[in-house]
Amino acid sequence: MSAENQARIRNGFSVDVEDYFHTEAMAGAVARESWDTLPSRVEHNTHLIMEVLQRHKVRGTFFILGWIADRFPHLLQELACQGHELACHSYWHRPVYTLTHAEFKEDTLRSKCAIENAAGVRVRGYRAPTFSIVPATAWALEILAELGFLYDSSTHPIRHDLYANPYGQRHPFVTSTGSLLEFPITTLQLLSHNFPFSGGGYFRILPYAYTKRALRHINTQEHMAAIFYIHPWEFDPEQPRFRTSVKSRIRQYTGLRATAPKLERLVRDFRFVPLGTLFDERMKSSDTPSAVDLGRCTVTESLGER
Repeated sequence: MSAENQARIRNGFSVDVEDYFHTEAMAGAVARESWDTLPSRVEHNTHLIMEVLQRHKVRGTFFILGWIADRFPHLLQELACQGHELACHSYWHRPVYTLTHAEFKEDTLRSKCAIENAAGVRVRGYRAPTFSIVPATAWALEILAELGFLYDSSTHPIRHDLYANPYGQRHPFVTSTGSLLEFPITTLQLLSHNFPFSGGGYFRILPYAYTKRALRHINTQEHMAAIFYIHPWEFDPEQPRFRTSVKSRIRQYTGLRATAPKLERLVRDFRFVPLGTLFDERMKSSDTPSAVDLGRCTVTESLGER
């Protein structure tokens, strides 16, 4: 692939908007009932990401917790006004495999409505907490389609103790619902094994050269767009520390000071767009059916279509 063709490839940039106490790593140390008593840092940290993206003229998809949408509606309105896409990241940040079908549907619909009511935009995309749509929870895709979602980005095809899905598809595909497009988190395949690189702790902890080389391989050798993700709390080395397991502390606190400079390099070295843009481009170039009824909730304020 020529340098000119490589430059045309636009990757998906996504942010899972959650606070430091919402993560699965902290689930055993912080009770959900105490969330409102803790100092929130999500607005400040999300603004740090927004500033990086604004400097480099990048727009992305922000997967929002409904809990945050209800408490910080102005943050969502700022994101929408800057041209970022808003999508759903559940309400309570509970892994799908801990929920019944009815609980998942209620949680997802509550979050979708909270986001749409806060920002006056349509929510088309979903990402499960902890990438918890795995083979055993594939039933959740039918519910997402029923609720009017058009795409999902909840699968990470690697071996992992929380979201094992090593044989999942690596590139975007239409799910068994027939109307829902899946954007897996991008992995690097070597010797039939999938290796993570495109976000989160892997981005924080591993050398930037590894991320850059892997992403370039996806663009130039596989001729595909990569899906990258990050969290606001990963920009915050001063976040409060909780007493929890060694594994959880490593996952939550390692490499926090490296995130911001690495992200500056990433958005300078590669092109990025919201996942919704990749979805629209795929729909234009294929016969893939898409849902028409978005199941939009009544909004309190309209900021216009974006």
